[in-house]
Amino acid sequence: MKLGLVMGTGGGGGIRIDMDLIREAEDLGFDSVWTSESWGSDAISTAAWVLAQTTKIKVGTGIIQMSARTPAMAAMTAMTLQQLSGDRFILGIGPSGPQVIEGWHGEAYGRPLTRTREYIEIIRKIEARDGPLTHDGFHYQIPKTGEGTTNLGKPLKGILHSPAPLKLVTGTIAPAGVRVSAEIADGMIPVFMNPDRFDVFEDALADGFAKAGGGKSLDNFTVTPFCAINLDDDEVAARQPARENLALYIGGMGARDKNFYNDYAKRLGHEGAAVEIQDHFLSGRRAEAMAAVPDELVDQVSLSGPAGKITERLADWKAASKDKKVDSLLARCKSSAELQVLARAVL
Repeated sequence: MKLGLVMGTGGGGGIRIDMDLIREAEDLGFDSVWTSESWGSDAISTAAWVLAQTTKIKVGTGIIQMSARTPAMAAMTAMTLQQLSGDRFILGIGPSGPQVIEGWHGEAYGRPLTRTREYIEIIRKIEARDGPLTHDGFHYQIPKTGEGTTNLGKPLKGILHSPAPLKLVTGTIAPAGVRVSAEIADGMIPVFMNPDRFDVFEDALADGFAKAGGGKSLDNFTVTPFCAINLDDDEVAARQPARENLALYIGGMGARDKNFYNDYAKRLGHEGAAVEIQDHFLSGRRAEAMAAVPDELVDQVSLSGPAGKITERLADWKAASKDKKVDSLLARCKSSAELQVLARAVL
């Protein structure tokens, strides 16, 4: 199993990238480091910053919000970083959610799966350079014509040549999204995962692989879940950061009837807790929402506790990796000690 590092960017209104931690991960043999974005710092500039100060480790976006950039802009950016870094850049994309896309970017959320299909299709056309770019879809029409345009746009062929096919992955957990990712992407990033419950993805993956054809399977498709790492001899304290994050996602990242993370927690076997967490969170009872997150769920999807407990649980992750159910564990680490525990157990 490979290891990746999910980097934080600090808090308090500023941005801080811990390059010492990233370089240590690179020296230890970590395969990748990942940036992200919500409604603060963006994932692309931080990825470029890290690529410029490293030499071996891959850098991926986990994820960029598709509605924030045209697919052509995403392709230009990804191919530029790919060339400048010696093919170390991984483009991770996702639809985000309607609260962010409409509330922050001011764009219609539209049809997320349709947007994902169109986005990837356009990027692949740009990097292939088989001819001038054209696309007639629901979200994107290239060249753009009609009301509000000059009608002077013409199909263009990209100037930049891609040295190798871009690695393109999607952030997804819902069955429909997993199905699309398996069909047209190179991998997927679950926001959290229980390595013992790969069954929640299996049917959707099989459907997507079958539709893709060409022998597509877990042999050439990567599953790279995020996993919070909290090293502390006090298990109660160790669980707290993951508990807070799960409460936020399951309870508050979406409306009551449209929260992908809440639905995912239910599929993982925590239906009662998911309902309770959301009820508390949406009523403003944050402390009660956190308290409603079961210890069992925290221990299933994070590595929280003493070093021995983390090492023991990593055996389950490595077992999943042997079956190609996990390609890389993308670890949210904040300290050298956590990196060292992971490296000793895995690398």
